Amino acid sequence: QVQLVESGGGWVQPGGSLTLACAASESISRANTMGWIRQAPGKEREFVALISSGGRTNYADSVKGRFTISRDNNRMMYLQMNSLKPEDTAVYYCRLWSGPLDYWGQGTQVTVSS
Repeated sequence: QVQLVESGGGWVQPGGSLTLACAASESISRANTMGWIRQAPGKEREFVALISSGGRTNYADSVKGRFTISRDNNRMMYLQMNSLKPEDTAVYYCRLWSGPLDYWGQGTQVTVSS
């Protein structure tokens, strides 16, 4: 059972930056896809970004050009978030797809406000 733990959330003013990290409890094959999902207050969860085998990335239109997803060769995945907007306020979840299994972290809160 893989455990995922997010960190790096917090409060930031509009236009600011944050970097989220996701640490897996064991080494993750780069063949597995990992990603970030977020849920804003009163809204459904929505896709943010993913990174698949070979390092291919995909982003939601709402974050394209502002967010960058990356991972290392072991247990870590990151989400660099720049030019943050109030509408980016949400709980951000780390997600791992491994064959038929689907793992989630507990989430980290990101609040963008002045």
